[in-house]
Amino acid sequence: MKYLFTNIIGSFVLDGKLKIVDSTLFKNVEEHKNKEKSEKQLKQKHKAEQLPNEKLHQALLLFKDKQYHQEFYKKNLQLTKQSIKESVNEDNLIVQAISNINELDKINNILTKRLREWYSLYLPELSEEIQSHEKYVELVATKTKEELMKEIGTKETMGADLDKPYVDEMILLAKQIINNYQLRKEHEKYLELIMKRYCPNLLELAGITIGAKLMELGKSLKHLAMLPASTIQLLGAEKALFRHIKTGSRSPKHGIIINHSIVQKAKRNEKGKAARMLADKLSICAKLDYFKGEFKAKEYKKELEENFR
Repeated sequence: MKYLFTNIIGSFVLDGKLKIVDSTLFKNVEEHKNKEKSEKQLKQKHKAEQLPNEKLHQALLLFKDKQYHQEFYKKNLQLTKQSIKESVNEDNLIVQAISNINELDKINNILTKRLREWYSLYLPELSEEIQSHEKYVELVATKTKEELMKEIGTKETMGADLDKPYVDEMILLAKQIINNYQLRKEHEKYLELIMKRYCPNLLELAGITIGAKLMELGKSLKHLAMLPASTIQLLGAEKALFRHIKTGSRSPKHGIIINHSIVQKAKRNEKGKAARMLADKLSICAKLDYFKGEFKAKEYKKELEENFR
């Protein structure tokens, strides 16, 4: 009786006493992945059977020999590198992009707050009149003090009369923040491109930012697809949930999906219901995308909008 045994360094034919009688060594990891070819040739040549599990430990002891040790190390290193390379997928790209968007939002908020304080030494009335951060930054970067005063309808300011070199530094900061806003928009386009191919249902129903954040919190599309709708409903509200469990405070009704237009437009006493129904549909969308089902997100979106119109 002869047995066939394959490991990372090659395919081996063993006799009844588990001694090597023939072998085909693999030159690289690709040959190991396509091992069926070498196994078939050795099986036909020696009419060997697959090594039974109870003899596996004894067979492995053969490869403690020094002649195999270096080859084992080399091939395992190649296999590990290949596995790391192949582990990168759309989930990783989406999580990295949305994480950077979150960080850009924090940075922009901090820098815009600094710009408002700084520019208020020069024109404090502008900060009171313009609430939108993005609009405020754009006005500071593109218009003079006189144009801004006309924009907000004031003829006199309490701000100091500063020379151009002092004001230029504020404008430089405003232009840098605009670049950050532009980078954020480019990231959103990038996310839309990936998600349209990878998870079109989730993208259509949740939108770019919420869909990507759900995948970030869910760790991957696969994990998100396996989560119950009730968990998806509370993703992003973990602190409030743990506080409820620990102290008995009011339980949260929604996590990041509170920012979805359907939940936002719902009446105050129906927001919890809207979040629950949206989470149900998002759960189905994640499953459709992961298991490569049909595109049904538009139907779900229309159904939800009609329910809360």
